[in-house]
Amino acid sequence: MESTATAPATCEIARLPDDLLSASLARTGPLDACRAAAVSPAFRAAADADAVWSSLLPRDLPPLADGELPTDPQPTKKQLFMRLSDSARPVLLADGLTSMWLDRATAAKCYMLSARKLGIIWGDTPQYWRWIPLNDSRFPEGAELLDVCWLEIRGKIHCNMLSQNTTYAAYMVFKMSNESYGLDYPLQLAEVSIGATKSTRQVCLGYDNEGEDGEEVPQNYRSFRPIGLFRPRVGRRNRRVPPGVQVQHPQTRADGWMEMEMGEFNNEEGEDGEVSISLMEIRGGDWKKGLILQGIEIRVKK
Repeated sequence: MESTATAPATCEIARLPDDLLSASLARTGPLDACRAAAVSPAFRAAADADAVWSSLLPRDLPPLADGELPTDPQPTKKQLFMRLSDSARPVLLADGLTSMWLDRATAAKCYMLSARKLGIIWGDTPQYWRWIPLNDSRFPEGAELLDVCWLEIRGKIHCNMLSQNTTYAAYMVFKMSNESYGLDYPLQLAEVSIGATKSTRQVCLGYDNEGEDGEEVPQNYRSFRPIGLFRPRVGRRNRRVPPGVQVQHPQTRADGWMEMEMGEFNNEEGEDGEVSISLMEIRGGDWKKGLILQGIEIRVKK
């Protein structure tokens, strides 16, 4: 019997020249380019081309610190993108006080402002704050709250450092010492503003994630009264958040730190000016202790 088998049909799109395939993939995004590489050898060659990843890399990357990127051997554009999009190892900027990485799905620029980059009221007064070394951060030091009744932390970043037409969220990244108190109540106020747009929310740094029974679990406190002009108000420590009050609580990160979402904003095309981020508790007059601040992170809102 005569065989009727025929050779497998070739995908018509695979007949296109590599440079035309690359030009098409350059108009997609990082995820689509990676997925295309799994289609066929022809797609893989086109998807790995420098022409694709040159178009996906932001053209306005800020100056990086020396030694942050490999120079020998020179990486391909795809290797450079993968290095810059490694959120577990963000690159340091030239000022040494800011780190940056690219969102792997969108190529949008994300940042963390170190504690040294922030405005911390009384941050350089040893009686109230101290600077401690950090072994699990890209930054060499963080700020530890020793004793304040006026908590005010502010950060800002220029809009032109961020990616256009992108929705971001700002997060405070921190830990708590074993001697923390006064950060459960009164609640703190977080604010994020860009141009005339401002968002505020009540947050509570002094609580971990919810316990197994669904109740909020406060941090460990010690019977400790700071020496100073004022004393903690009796009966306020360990006070629970009133029922029905909408409060943002911190979450545990993969790196072991905690993060508190402070608000979100949209960096529109052509936006000029700065994004301002703040966390405050200045009305209660209660003494506070134990916050260990790494910085404020600004990343794409998922």
